[in-house]
Amino acid sequence: MEQALKPIGTRLVVNRRGSTVWDVRTTAGRYAVKVGRPVPETDEHPGQDWTGVAPAREAAILQSLQAFSVYGTWEYGTWNVQPWHAGTDLYELWKPHRSGEIGIAFDLTPALACATKIASLHDSGWVHGDIQPAHCIVGADNTAAIIDLALAQGGLLPNTLEFPYPGCLVHYESPEISRSILETGTAVPTTASDVYAFGASLFISATGWRHVEYPDDAPRAVQRKAVATVPHRPVTIPGMFGKLVEAMLSPVPGDRPTSHEVCSILACAIDAAG
Repeated sequence: MEQALKPIGTRLVVNRRGSTVWDVRTTAGRYAVKVGRPVPETDEHPGQDWTGVAPAREAAILQSLQAFSVYGTWEYGTWNVQPWHAGTDLYELWKPHRSGEIGIAFDLTPALACATKIASLHDSGWVHGDIQPAHCIVGADNTAAIIDLALAQGGLLPNTLEFPYPGCLVHYESPEISRSILETGTAVPTTASDVYAFGASLFISATGWRHVEYPDDAPRAVQRKAVATVPHRPVTIPGMFGKLVEAMLSPVPGDRPTSHEVCSILACAIDAAG
Protein backbone atom coordinates (compact mmCIF):
# COMPACT_ATOMS: atom_id res chain seq x y z
CA MET A 1 0.00 0.00 0.00
CA GLU A 2 2.77 2.46 0.92
CA GLN A 3 4.63 1.71 -2.31
CA ALA A 4 1.47 2.32 -4.36
CA LEU A 5 0.69 5.67 -2.71
CA LYS A 6 4.28 6.97 -2.58
CA PRO A 7 3.53 9.40 0.26
CA ILE A 8 5.34 12.70 0.57
CA GLY A 9 3.81 13.33 4.00
CA THR A 10 1.78 11.42 6.60
CA ARG A 11 -0.07 12.42 9.77
CA LEU A 12 -1.55 10.04 12.31
CA VAL A 13 -5.15 11.13 12.93
CA VAL A 14 -6.71 8.32 14.98
CA ASN A 15 -5.30 5.30 16.79
CA ARG A 16 -7.84 3.72 19.11
CA ARG A 17 -9.73 0.47 19.74
CA GLY A 18 -9.22 -1.33 16.48
CA SER A 19 -8.95 1.63 14.11
CA THR A 20 -5.97 3.61 12.87
CA VAL A 21 -6.35 6.47 10.38
CA TRP A 22 -3.66 8.45 8.57
CA ASP A 23 -3.85 11.63 6.54
CA VAL A 24 -1.55 10.86 3.62
CA ARG A 25 -0.28 13.41 1.11
CA THR A 26 1.00 12.28 -2.28
CA THR A 27 1.91 14.01 -5.53
CA ALA A 28 -1.44 12.76 -6.90
CA GLY A 29 -3.59 14.04 -4.04
CA ARG A 30 -4.50 13.66 -0.38
CA TYR A 31 -5.95 10.44 1.01
CA ALA A 32 -7.36 8.93 4.17
CA VAL A 33 -5.80 5.55 4.91
CA LYS A 34 -7.71 3.42 7.41
CA VAL A 35 -6.44 0.20 8.98
CA GLY A 36 -8.66 -2.05 11.10
CA ARG A 37 -7.94 -4.88 13.51
CA PRO A 38 -9.98 -6.91 16.04
CA VAL A 39 -10.15 -5.53 19.58
CA PRO A 40 -9.22 -7.95 22.38
CA GLU A 41 -11.40 -8.17 25.47
CA THR A 42 -10.32 -6.17 28.53
CA ASP A 43 -11.74 -5.57 32.00
CA GLU A 44 -13.23 -2.29 30.75
CA HIS A 45 -14.48 -3.32 27.28
CA PRO A 46 -15.71 -6.49 25.58
CA GLY A 47 -13.76 -7.77 22.62
CA GLN A 48 -15.00 -7.10 19.10
CA ASP A 49 -14.06 -8.56 15.73
CA TRP A 50 -16.00 -6.24 13.41
CA THR A 51 -13.40 -3.48 13.67
CA GLY A 52 -11.05 -5.65 11.62
CA VAL A 53 -13.58 -5.86 8.78
CA ALA A 54 -14.84 -2.26 8.94
CA PRO A 55 -12.34 -0.60 6.54
CA ALA A 56 -13.06 -3.08 3.76
CA ARG A 57 -16.80 -2.78 4.37
CA GLU A 58 -16.65 1.00 4.17
CA ALA A 59 -14.69 0.85 0.91
CA ALA A 60 -17.25 -1.51 -0.62
CA ILE A 61 -20.06 0.87 0.38
CA LEU A 62 -18.22 3.83 -1.13
CA GLN A 63 -17.74 1.87 -4.34
CA SER A 64 -21.48 1.08 -4.45
CA LEU A 65 -22.09 4.83 -4.15
CA GLN A 66 -19.75 5.44 -7.10
CA ALA A 67 -17.12 7.04 -4.87
CA PHE A 68 -13.44 6.16 -5.16
CA SER A 69 -12.03 3.74 -2.61
CA VAL A 70 -9.81 0.67 -2.65
CA TYR A 71 -9.31 -1.93 0.05
CA GLY A 72 -7.35 -5.02 0.95
CA THR A 73 -6.28 -7.25 3.80
CA TRP A 74 -3.31 -7.37 6.10
CA GLU A 75 -2.19 -9.78 8.82
CA TYR A 76 -4.79 -8.72 11.38
CA GLY A 77 -7.67 -7.25 9.41
CA THR A 78 -8.44 -4.96 6.48
CA TRP A 79 -7.50 -1.50 5.19
CA ASN A 80 -8.88 1.06 2.79
CA VAL A 81 -7.73 4.15 0.92
CA GLN A 82 -10.14 6.95 0.02
CA PRO A 83 -9.91 10.67 -0.76
CA TRP A 84 -9.30 12.95 2.20
CA HIS A 85 -12.11 15.40 2.95
CA ALA A 86 -10.59 18.66 4.13
CA GLY A 87 -12.67 20.81 6.44
CA THR A 88 -13.93 21.32 9.98
CA ASP A 89 -16.47 19.21 11.84
CA LEU A 90 -19.68 20.76 13.14
CA TYR A 91 -18.67 20.67 16.81
CA GLU A 92 -15.46 22.56 16.19
CA LEU A 93 -17.13 24.90 13.71
CA TRP A 94 -19.66 26.11 16.28
CA LYS A 95 -17.19 26.44 19.15
CA PRO A 96 -17.42 30.28 19.13
CA HIS A 97 -21.18 30.02 19.80
CA ARG A 98 -20.62 27.79 22.82
CA SER A 99 -17.86 30.01 24.22
CA GLY A 100 -19.91 33.18 23.85
CA GLU A 101 -17.41 34.75 21.46
CA ILE A 102 -20.13 35.63 18.95
CA GLY A 103 -23.87 36.27 19.07
CA ILE A 104 -26.60 33.68 19.42
CA ALA A 105 -27.66 33.69 15.75
CA PHE A 106 -26.18 30.54 14.27
CA ASP A 107 -24.93 30.36 10.72
CA LEU A 108 -27.00 27.35 9.69
CA THR A 109 -25.49 27.05 6.22
CA PRO A 110 -23.03 24.32 7.32
CA ALA A 111 -25.86 22.38 8.98
CA LEU A 112 -27.90 22.58 5.78
CA ALA A 113 -24.93 21.37 3.74
CA CYS A 114 -24.58 18.33 6.04
CA ALA A 115 -28.33 17.68 6.05
CA THR A 116 -28.37 17.74 2.26
CA LYS A 117 -25.65 15.08 2.14
CA ILE A 118 -27.56 12.90 4.62
CA ALA A 119 -30.76 13.24 2.57
CA SER A 120 -28.84 12.30 -0.57
CA LEU A 121 -27.45 9.20 1.18
CA HIS A 122 -30.98 8.22 2.20
CA ASP A 123 -32.18 8.71 -1.37
CA SER A 124 -29.50 6.24 -2.50
CA GLY A 125 -31.05 3.57 -0.26
CA TRP A 126 -28.45 3.73 2.50
CA VAL A 127 -28.71 4.63 6.19
CA HIS A 128 -25.50 5.97 7.73
CA GLY A 129 -25.88 4.41 11.18
CA ASP A 130 -23.06 6.41 12.81
CA ILE A 131 -23.84 10.10 12.40
CA GLN A 132 -21.95 12.32 14.85
CA PRO A 133 -20.37 15.79 14.65
CA ALA A 134 -16.93 14.37 13.84
CA HIS A 135 -18.42 12.67 10.78
CA CYS A 136 -20.01 15.89 9.45
CA ILE A 137 -17.17 17.71 7.68
CA VAL A 138 -17.70 21.19 6.25
CA GLY A 139 -15.21 22.66 3.79
CA ALA A 140 -14.14 26.26 3.43
CA ASP A 141 -16.76 26.87 0.73
CA ASN A 142 -19.57 25.32 2.84
CA THR A 143 -19.51 22.06 0.92
CA ALA A 144 -20.03 19.07 3.18
CA ALA A 145 -19.03 15.44 3.41
CA ILE A 146 -20.51 12.77 5.65
CA ILE A 147 -17.65 10.39 6.39
CA ASP A 148 -17.10 7.01 8.10
CA LEU A 149 -19.66 4.80 6.38
CA ALA A 150 -18.44 1.47 7.78
CA LEU A 151 -21.67 0.89 9.74
CA ALA A 152 -24.03 2.01 6.97
CA GLN A 153 -26.92 -0.30 6.08
CA GLY A 154 -28.98 -0.63 2.94
CA GLY A 155 -27.27 -2.24 -0.04
CA LEU A 156 -25.95 -5.69 -0.83
CA LEU A 157 -22.36 -6.41 0.16
CA PRO A 158 -20.22 -9.56 0.06
CA ASN A 159 -21.05 -11.85 3.00
CA THR A 160 -17.42 -11.70 4.14
CA LEU A 161 -17.86 -7.96 4.83
CA GLU A 162 -21.08 -8.20 6.85
CA PHE A 163 -21.42 -8.19 10.62
CA PRO A 164 -24.31 -7.41 13.02
CA TYR A 165 -24.81 -3.70 13.51
CA PRO A 166 -23.07 -2.92 16.84
CA GLY A 167 -24.63 0.48 17.52
CA CYS A 168 -22.69 3.72 17.33
CA LEU A 169 -21.28 6.28 19.74
CA VAL A 170 -23.97 6.35 22.43
CA HIS A 171 -23.92 10.15 22.68
CA TYR A 172 -25.85 10.18 19.38
CA GLU A 173 -27.91 7.00 19.52
CA SER A 174 -31.67 7.19 19.32
CA PRO A 175 -33.74 5.58 22.10
CA GLU A 176 -34.89 2.73 19.86
CA ILE A 177 -31.32 1.89 18.82
CA SER A 178 -30.03 1.88 22.41
CA ARG A 179 -33.03 -0.19 23.54
CA SER A 180 -32.49 -2.79 20.83
CA ILE A 181 -28.74 -3.07 21.53
CA LEU A 182 -29.47 -3.64 25.21
CA GLU A 183 -32.14 -6.25 24.49
CA THR A 184 -30.64 -8.15 21.54
CA GLY A 185 -27.04 -7.02 21.09
CA THR A 186 -27.77 -5.46 17.70
CA ALA A 187 -30.23 -3.09 16.02
CA VAL A 188 -31.52 -1.96 12.64
CA PRO A 189 -30.63 1.68 11.97
CA THR A 190 -33.18 3.64 9.96
CA THR A 191 -33.50 7.03 8.31
CA ALA A 192 -35.36 8.09 11.46
CA SER A 193 -32.48 7.04 13.72
CA ASP A 194 -30.12 8.95 11.42
CA VAL A 195 -32.29 12.05 11.85
CA TYR A 196 -32.18 11.61 15.63
CA ALA A 197 -28.38 11.23 15.55
CA PHE A 198 -28.07 14.36 13.43
CA GLY A 199 -30.37 16.21 15.85
CA ALA A 200 -28.20 15.08 18.78
CA SER A 201 -25.14 16.22 16.81
CA LEU A 202 -26.66 19.65 16.21
CA PHE A 203 -27.66 19.88 19.88
CA ILE A 204 -24.21 19.11 21.28
CA SER A 205 -22.49 21.28 18.67
CA ALA A 206 -24.73 24.23 19.56
CA THR A 207 -24.82 23.81 23.35
CA GLY A 208 -21.89 21.59 24.37
CA TRP A 209 -24.31 19.19 26.09
CA ARG A 210 -25.13 15.57 25.22
CA HIS A 211 -28.79 15.00 24.39
CA VAL A 212 -29.26 12.79 27.48
CA GLU A 213 -27.57 13.22 30.84
CA TYR A 214 -25.41 10.41 32.28
CA PRO A 215 -22.04 10.31 34.09
CA ASP A 216 -19.01 10.81 31.85
CA ASP A 217 -17.41 7.59 33.08
CA ALA A 218 -20.57 5.46 33.01
CA PRO A 219 -20.26 2.02 31.35
CA ARG A 220 -21.74 1.86 27.87
CA ALA A 221 -24.70 -0.24 29.05
CA VAL A 222 -25.55 2.43 31.63
CA GLN A 223 -25.30 5.12 28.97
CA ARG A 224 -27.63 3.17 26.69
CA LYS A 225 -30.14 2.59 29.47
CA ALA A 226 -30.27 6.35 30.03
CA VAL A 227 -30.78 7.03 26.32
CA ALA A 228 -33.51 4.38 26.16
CA THR A 229 -35.43 5.53 29.24
CA VAL A 230 -34.56 9.11 30.22
CA PRO A 231 -36.10 12.13 28.43
CA HIS A 232 -33.59 14.18 26.48
CA ARG A 233 -32.34 17.45 27.90
CA PRO A 234 -34.56 20.50 27.25
CA VAL A 235 -33.77 22.14 23.93
CA THR A 236 -33.07 25.77 24.79
CA ILE A 237 -31.85 26.77 21.32
CA PRO A 238 -34.06 29.69 20.25
CA GLY A 239 -36.19 30.10 17.15
CA MET A 240 -37.02 27.81 14.26
CA PHE A 241 -33.70 26.00 14.62
CA GLY A 242 -34.47 25.02 18.22
CA LYS A 243 -37.93 23.77 17.27
CA LEU A 244 -36.37 21.64 14.53
CA VAL A 245 -33.85 20.06 16.91
CA GLU A 246 -36.67 19.37 19.38
CA ALA A 247 -38.60 17.54 16.66
CA MET A 248 -35.52 15.59 15.53
CA LEU A 249 -35.04 14.37 19.12
CA SER A 250 -38.57 13.00 19.42
CA PRO A 251 -38.53 9.61 21.20
CA VAL A 252 -41.08 8.39 18.63
CA PRO A 253 -39.36 7.69 15.29
CA GLY A 254 -42.48 8.43 13.25
CA ASP A 255 -42.79 11.89 14.82
CA ARG A 256 -39.37 13.02 13.61
CA PRO A 257 -39.02 15.01 10.40
CA THR A 258 -37.54 13.22 7.41
CA SER A 259 -34.04 14.17 6.25
CA HIS A 260 -35.58 16.15 3.39
CA GLU A 261 -37.87 17.98 5.82
CA VAL A 262 -34.81 18.82 7.93
CA CYS A 263 -33.26 20.38 4.82
CA SER A 264 -36.40 22.37 4.06
CA ILE A 265 -36.73 23.74 7.61
CA LEU A 266 -33.05 24.68 7.79
CA ALA A 267 -33.37 26.46 4.45
CA CYS A 268 -36.41 28.37 5.78
CA ALA A 269 -34.54 29.30 8.95
CA ILE A 270 -31.62 30.60 6.87
CA ASP A 271 -33.99 32.66 4.70
CA ALA A 272 -35.76 34.04 7.76
CA ALA A 273 -32.45 35.10 9.29
CA GLY A 274 -31.18 36.52 6.03
